[in-house]
Amino acid sequence: MGVFRNNASFGKRNEYAVIAELMKRNFDVYQTLVDDQGIDCVIRVDSTKYLDIQIKASSKTATQGRNFGGLNVDLRDNYYFIFYVEEQDEFYIIPSVDFKKLWRKTTKEGKHKGKYNVVIRKKGFEQYKDFEILRR
Repeated sequence: MGVFRNNASFGKRNEYAVIAELMKRNFDVYQTLVDDQGIDCVIRVDSTKYLDIQIKASSKTATQGRNFGGLNVDLRDNYYFIFYVEEQDEFYIIPSVDFKKLWRKTTKEGKHKGKYNVVIRKKGFEQYKDFEILRR
């Protein structure tokens, strides 16, 4: 398989891996047709509560596998990020409203100006490894 095919399918493969993990944990998952609003899927928590989910992943071969940059973030109560670090097979579930305390805005010029960047460290992010965050 060529490099392009691997790179092109990486994001989608890991999106499905996260969706499978959500389904294993008894969430109802609804996929979007187009990711033009930063929403990869929607999950139903109960009959009145739905959450918008953005999925981000880093590969086993990434040189900075815990660094996620260039993120557009809408800070609202029902918007969550699920980060998958493939190298350690770890999931981090982070509410967008927590971005202000965990992340920094990119100040450099260019296409990432004003976007968010985060480095998910092994220490300090333990509370975000629990999928139950989505049910609270």
